[in-house]
Amino acid sequence: MTEQEPRPTYRIADLHASDRPRERLASLGAQALSSAELIAILLRVGVKGENAVAVGQRLLNKFGGLSGLHRAPFAELKKQHGIAEAKAAQIKAAIELGRRLTLESPEERPTINSPADAAALVAYEMSALEQEHLRVILLDRRNRVLETVEVYKGSVNSSQVRVGEIFKEAVRKNASAIIVIHNHPSGDPTPSPDDVAVTRAIVQAGKLLDVDVLDHMVIGHGKWVSLKERGLGFV
Repeated sequence: MTEQEPRPTYRIADLHASDRPRERLASLGAQALSSAELIAILLRVGVKGENAVAVGQRLLNKFGGLSGLHRAPFAELKKQHGIAEAKAAQIKAAIELGRRLTLESPEERPTINSPADAAALVAYEMSALEQEHLRVILLDRRNRVLETVEVYKGSVNSSQVRVGEIFKEAVRKNASAIIVIHNHPSGDPTPSPDDVAVTRAIVQAGKLLDVDVLDHMVIGHGKWVSLKERGLGFV
């Protein structure tokens, strides 16, 4: 008699209890699960030939990880096999909740001690934007974040950026310092000549207004560049 091959595992229910994402989350905590397993909990069921964990991994591979899922248009996500509108909405909602969590707890305002701290505050969201956005992080005397304000949406270049707009909220909120951040939708955070020119104008204006310009940063896909660290536009 020939030995039977193991039956393929298509359903979460077919997995051993200790391997099921929901049970693992309950016993070990959400941090112990892979991204594919967390997505599987949202999806609940898979499709023929793939359990929910496999579908979750397929989505991560297709879009390039969680940041790619965050950037993916809703219409594109719901076209994926086994997803459709309801599951696409669940995934997008979960990712948005994660983003909003980073913005809560104003009584525990984050302190910016390095470019990495500033990037951590905004890179998750800004790396997913399809247009250029320029934002300003307002800081108090202890470099604690007062607020992050959006100043421009669209092309960030020296001919269009009005330096006065950069400092408008900083002056209004009596901020001691600012960090300017914008994204490159191409994913490449390499500063352009316009980025350097804008930085130079902002730094000079900050000196006149007695507002320290601590940095100008460019956000790409999973990467960022500090113009201050590179000595671009800062004298």
